[in-house]
This record gives sequence, C-alpha cells and structure tokens, in this order.
Amino acid sequence: MPSSQRRRVLRLGLGGAAATAGLAATGCGPAQAVDRALRWSSLSEAQAEVLRLARAPQRVSSARWDWAGTLVHCAQSIEYSMAGYPQPRSALFRRTVGPAALAVFAWRGRMAHDLAEPIPGAPALPVQSDAGAALARLEAAIAAFGRWAGPLQPHFAYGTLTRAQYEAAHAMHLAEHLSEFDAQALA
Repeated sequence: MPSSQRRRVLRLGLGGAAATAGLAATGCGPAQAVDRALRWSSLSEAQAEVLRLARAPQRVSSARWDWAGTLVHCAQSIEYSMAGYPQPRSALFRRTVGPAALAVFAWRGRMAHDLAEPIPGAPALPVQSDAGAALARLEAAIAAFGRWAGPLQPHFAYGTLTRAQYEAAHAMHLAEHLSEFDAQALA
C-alpha cells in the first residue's frame, strides 16, 4: 500500500479503511483516491464549492456514489434535520458515542465517517439520477435550513443539536463528501 493510502487509512479510521479497501477490491473509482480534505464551518462556504463543482465540465471522483447521488444524500441529511430522521440510533448512542464523535469532528474541523453508508432508514439513493435535479434539491434544502424557524430534530447519531452545531455538522458532512470530487479541465 503506498504511503499516501496508509496515511488516508490512518486518518479516516476503520470506516474509511473499509471504504478504501472496498473501492480497491471492486475496481471502482480511479486508481488514485481523491481527498482534498476540505474544511468548512458554514453552509454558505459549502454551497460555493458545490456550485463550482456543478459548473465543471468534468469531475474526477473516488466516491462510491455518483455526483447526483452524493448531492441527494447530503440534501437528505439537511432535510431530516428539520423533518426528523427516519431511523435514529439508540438513545444511549445519541447521548454518548454520537456526541463524543461530533465533538472530535468539531475539534478537528473535519468529519470522518463511512462515505458509502446511507442515512439509516432513508430511501435508497437513485442510480444515475439527474444531476440538475439533485443540485436543485440540495440548494433547496440549504435555503430551507437557512429560513427554518421551527425546532430542529435530533440527529440520528449525534442527538439534540443547536442550530450552530447543526450548521457546522452539515458543513463538515458536505466537506467530507465533496472532498472526493474535484473539477477536471477538458484536455
């Protein structure tokens, strides 16, 4: 294993290692992983990068999900913070492990989770869906979150979060997923 892959495995932990090994075992994704290690604390920062990547003539990616599927997954997470997550982890997990993990992510300024794991109970991501529709859904979710005046629902893993904590969690979530994509100029 090249040293860059070893560092990635160590940095991401077992979930990232499993995802990296899974990509290598199936032959999916490019030979060299894309990990730009993006970091944001606000949804506006994340949205700017989403739009930059959406405008790119081509994207290179090491993600398991395609561009549209990744955008839908990120939109689901934001939508569920307002509507409620379909399948929360146990109350004990949401009071102990989940908040501890989020605290570590906040301290590091970067999330690390299995990038191929869907939100528990969420509908399956569409296969080769319309990227334009997925982008519109994510933009609508971000705008709705910005206008949301109602109570925010407990996160399926992290439990009850303040608005600021949720925005940071959503921004870190987007950063981690979008770190697997980069714009590629046409040759």
